[in-house]
Amino acid sequence: MPNMFDQWRKRSPYYNESHEEWSTTVKKFVAREIEPNIDAWERAGTLPRELHRKAAEVGILGLGFPEEYGGITEGVDRFHGLITGIEMAQAGAGGLLASLMIHGVALPPVIAAGSTAIKERVVPSVLAGAKIIALGVTEPSGGSDVAALKTRAERRGDRYIVNGSKIFITSGMRADYYVVAVRTGGPGARGISLLLLEKGMKGFTQTPLEKMGWHCSDTATLYFEDVEVPAENLIGEEGGAFRGLMANFNGERIGIASSSNAFAMVCLEDALTWARERETFGMKLNQNQAIRHKFAEMSRQILATQAWVDRACDSVMRGQDDAGEIALLKIQGTRTLEYCAREAAQILGGASYLRGCKIERIYREVRPNVIAGGSEEIMLDLAAKQLGYV
Repeated sequence: MPNMFDQWRKRSPYYNESHEEWSTTVKKFVAREIEPNIDAWERAGTLPRELHRKAAEVGILGLGFPEEYGGITEGVDRFHGLITGIEMAQAGAGGLLASLMIHGVALPPVIAAGSTAIKERVVPSVLAGAKIIALGVTEPSGGSDVAALKTRAERRGDRYIVNGSKIFITSGMRADYYVVAVRTGGPGARGISLLLLEKGMKGFTQTPLEKMGWHCSDTATLYFEDVEVPAENLIGEEGGAFRGLMANFNGERIGIASSSNAFAMVCLEDALTWARERETFGMKLNQNQAIRHKFAEMSRQILATQAWVDRACDSVMRGQDDAGEIALLKIQGTRTLEYCAREAAQILGGASYLRGCKIERIYREVRPNVIAGGSEEIMLDLAAKQLGYV
C-alpha cells in the first residue's frame, strides 16, 4: 500500500524535489537504524547515545540549525523539519521523537540569546550527537503557567545559586546540558531567566519517572539544592526569558500537531493492512461497510489536519504565524490522533492489545501528545484570547 504521506506530498504545492530527497533519506535511516531496534529500546526504557551520533551523520540533528555550529541551512526550510518527524513516526514510537529530537526545543533559546562562548561550547557538540541537551521548564506546581514558576536563582557575586525542582523533563536522565527556566526577579513574567546547567554540578540530581507510554524516552525529575552556576551561564538578559519561551512553544505545538497526525496515518495504514488480510464471517474485514466507514472518517480527519499543518508551516516561514491558530491546530492534531488510535485498535481487536504492535504503543502515547506543549484546556483559552473572543 502506498504511504499516505508520500501520496499527499505529490498533490501538495508546498513540497518540491528537495523535500522528496530528504524524505527518502529519513526513510532509509528509520528502516536501517530504528525499526529493527525500537522494541528493544522500548523494553530498555532509553535510546542509545550512539543513535544521536548516527542521526547527526545523516543530517537529522543539524537540519535547520546554523552552519557555523555544524548545522544545515542551505536549501532547507521548515517543511524539511516536518518531514523528519513524519517519517520517523513510521516506527510507531512517540518516545523516539521526543527524546532524539529534544534539542529542537532546547537549543533554539541558546542560539537566539546565548553568549558566543556558550554557543561555541554547547551547540556543535549537540548537533554532532556527542552531547544531549534538555529543556527544564515544568515544575511540580505547574506547567503551562510559566510566569508562576518557583525554581529560584539568586545572584551572589559571579554565581547564581539555584534551588527548586523540575518535573516531566524529557531526556532528563541522559542529558549533559540543561536549559533551565528560573526566577531571578520578582513575581510574574519579568522575573524569569534561563540558565545553562550541566550534569555533575554539585547539588544537581535527577531521578527517573516511570510512564504509561514513551518508554524509550527517559523522563526525569530534576532537583536543585544550592547549585552554583557560573554567571556566564546566563542565557540572554536576566529577567528576559519569558517572551522567548512563549515563542518557542509555537514551534513545539506545530511539531506536536504534525507528528500526532503522522502517528494517526500509521494507525490507519497498519489497520488497513490488517483489515485486508483478516477474514471474518467468510469475508475480508475491509469488505464490511462499518469498517470501510471507519477508514473514510479517519482519512477525512487526517487530510484536514495535514492541510492545516502545511498552511501553518507556510505561515511561519512568511512571518505570518498566529499563536491562537497554532494553539487550535495543536488540538486538531492530537484529537485526530486520539480518534484514529481508537478506531485502529477497534479494527485490530485483541491484536491491538499485544505488546509489539505499533497501534498498541501509539494508543498509550496519545496522552503525552495531548498534554505536552499545553493541554487542550489551556490551548482553547489561549486561542479565545488571541482571536479576540474575550
